[in-house]
Amino acid sequence: MSEETGSDPERRDFAGRVVIVTGGARGQGEAESRLFAARGAAVIIADVLAEEGRALAEALQAEGRAARFVYLDVSDPKSWEGAVALARDWKGRIDVLVNNAGIINRSTVANTGLEAWERVMKVNLTGAFLGIQSVAPVMAETGGGAIVNISSNSGFSGHYDPAYTASKWGLRGLTRSAAMEFAGNSIRVNAVCPGLVVTGLNASSPHLKPMIGMTPMQRSGTPEEIAELVAFLASDAAGFITGEDFVIDGGFTAGAAYRRVATETGIF
Repeated sequence: MSEETGSDPERRDFAGRVVIVTGGARGQGEAESRLFAARGAAVIIADVLAEEGRALAEALQAEGRAARFVYLDVSDPKSWEGAVALARDWKGRIDVLVNNAGIINRSTVANTGLEAWERVMKVNLTGAFLGIQSVAPVMAETGGGAIVNISSNSGFSGHYDPAYTASKWGLRGLTRSAAMEFAGNSIRVNAVCPGLVVTGLNASSPHLKPMIGMTPMQRSGTPEEIAELVAFLASDAAGFITGEDFVIDGGFTAGAAYRRVATETGIF
């Protein structure tokens, strides 16, 4: 990226703003936390991974960034009360919420037990619902804000993990409903739908090679690329955007299967 496209990590476009990133201790959430902090935000790293979350907050503080860690079980309303209380006590406001926390089950319909189904739903979908419900009133008090829900390109198809897939489809619906409800409070709500992103959690997974092979751009995405899109949607530059899905998957959803057929038949 050139400087004109906003790649400078010392941009201060979030100076004075408070950002909560759920699942912010590692992987994609860590990249989001780091980017917001680099751009001037006071970042609350909210996660169940206390050791990793505290370490990241301390590392950011050592760099001169404003960061705090809070233990947050996104499926627990009381836990959300604690996160909101920290933001109020620390900075008196919340400007951005990134509903990034998510888990996967990797099981078929036939093999998914009810407990596993409900666990995925509680984290991926109910967690985002509780986050919006908890944070929106605080945002409204100070003139509005932005909420970014991390869905998936699986929210446009039938992934071989019904609980994960249903939760990501559900996030798209929740995004639209919340966007309509809170537009009058100057709160924008959008969804980012990543494709394959390689982190330490899935770097050795057997599905990476075939997924990359199917992706038109012939590579996976990076957590930093996802973070850039999240930051854009949370910024004033996206001030007229709400209730939308933004797929970032190297062209996979746009027609990976058709491209493969065209390649194998010599059209491409």
